[in-house]
Amino acid sequence: MTKKEERRAFYQGQSERLTADIRRLRERNLAFIASELATFVLAIAAVAAYASTDTGYTYLYIAGLMLVAYVMIRRQDVANGLRIETLENTRSVYQKELAYLNGDFCGFGDGAQYVDPNHPYTFDMDIFGRDSLFNRINRTITTGGSDRLAQELQNLSCPDIAARQEAIRELSEREPLRTQFLAYGQKASINTIEILSALQGIKSETISTRPSALYATLATIASVGVCLIIGLAIAGIAPASIALLWVFLQFGIVFATNNAAFRQATKAVNRMHKELRTYISLITTIVDSGLRAKESHTIIKALAEDSDALKSFKELERILDGLDRQGNPLYRFLSDAFFCYDYWLTRRFHRWQTNSLLRVEDWIEAVSHFDALVSMATFRYNEPMAIDAEVVESNRVVYEAEAITHPFLGEKAVCNDFTLTDNHYYIITGANMAGKSTFLRTIGINYILARCGMPVFAHRLSVSMFSLFTSMRTTDDLTQGISYFNAELLRLQQLMAYCRQHQPTLIILDEILKGTNSLDKLNGSRLFLEHIQRLPVTGIVATHDLELSKMADEYPERFHNYCFEIELSDHVTYTYKITEGIARNQNATFLLKNLVLKEDSKRKP
Repeated sequence: MTKKEERRAFYQGQSERLTADIRRLRERNLAFIASELATFVLAIAAVAAYASTDTGYTYLYIAGLMLVAYVMIRRQDVANGLRIETLENTRSVYQKELAYLNGDFCGFGDGAQYVDPNHPYTFDMDIFGRDSLFNRINRTITTGGSDRLAQELQNLSCPDIAARQEAIRELSEREPLRTQFLAYGQKASINTIEILSALQGIKSETISTRPSALYATLATIASVGVCLIIGLAIAGIAPASIALLWVFLQFGIVFATNNAAFRQATKAVNRMHKELRTYISLITTIVDSGLRAKESHTIIKALAEDSDALKSFKELERILDGLDRQGNPLYRFLSDAFFCYDYWLTRRFHRWQTNSLLRVEDWIEAVSHFDALVSMATFRYNEPMAIDAEVVESNRVVYEAEAITHPFLGEKAVCNDFTLTDNHYYIITGANMAGKSTFLRTIGINYILARCGMPVFAHRLSVSMFSLFTSMRTTDDLTQGISYFNAELLRLQQLMAYCRQHQPTLIILDEILKGTNSLDKLNGSRLFLEHIQRLPVTGIVATHDLELSKMADEYPERFHNYCFEIELSDHVTYTYKITEGIARNQNATFLLKNLVLKEDSKRKP
């Protein structure tokens, strides 16, 4: 059994185990419902018996016991329901990972919102969109985490790749932690922008409360006074009318002086109440993770040691719960009349607003950062044959690969060795479908993974840190009046400007100037390559034009020929192995004759 098969068996086993546990809990849920119904009916029956007979308080005691039993069973029922929900979310994580190993990525966001045809490389390298690299890596459960993961793939700006590799490696080995974290986002993704906007709104809201010690003292005296007067009224020492008047008068004063602040506080936090508890669970999971890798520890420190975001968010949750309870008119009347609760609640909110919003953006970013790390670590766990790249320090292009493959092709992919030398150019020829474009993407996409600290698909890969620009999938834009050839020229213009600003740079090109005739294409391609070789640029160029290979004869110290050769007999044999030299065989005429025209001739006119 291969390591990937072991992963598949693990996910399958976990899913089946959780399914059995959920079934048992659902059966228990039915028992709880039956017990609740029975205790409730018995309580009513006992009350009815007490009212219709003269047997003392026996039936009343029985009714009380039944009501207590009902409350306890109800609490167990609610806890059981929450447990079922947790197990269902956890099972969903395992089922999605099992689907991933079976080639189904539809359970994960594909990042279509990040597709940008003008980006230096993401459009050509299939980084975003359906079945893309992002679609395969992405497990994010917050919109901020998704944005963070996309930025990593777009910018290649990881400041410490060795630390990133360590963090991904450590987190990949903590499967229960990753699953617990991901389970929180199975019902719906958490909208980070809404939470950040709500917190910023809280920060800017002016709460007209009275937090001074004088008002706190008066509120305390009022609460003690109302309880005292009621006690005196019950003892018969003070008139009941005085106690009742005090209660209503105190409620009126508290309501009148604090209602505006109460409404402001409610308005400020109402937008994030729905997702707050889940967000607190995420922060708790991160803070309690015990991860020791440098990058992970930095995240934990941002949430706990430096600012104690968990304590702050939990205090906000308690304030929100208080605001919810005050939404009940009867509860609000009693709490304000006896304890001046509106005052204390808005006072707590004002204190939280003043002290706990200094680093809100840092907290949000820390959670998003960890969310993206979980995706990277899960990708590493699911691809046990991938390895960490070696990133070397150099101001030149270094790219040395042994047995490198495209990550989308799986375990049956054909491996190739390839080395790029700084400021050299590699002309790759070959027939249609021989593997040229796939190989170009293999070089590019593994470099992107390496620069993000994620595992690469090779037996060994050593790279330096350089910029990347590709031109493989240029499209026209009729809405803007841009023809295909014009789009190619604009892309090459963008490439030239990019290479002048970012040095050193690796460029990957597939068929330069496809939108013109053969001779014009050859002359234009030669002119472009002769010009760009003056810059600190390294290039890989795939072409069907064998004449372009003659540049290796004219510039043998800079240009090199490689090819993907095919074998023609009764059928076409593709080796998908890159070798030095120029391709000899082409297959367009052969395939047209044997697959299209021959098949068409068999049909009767």
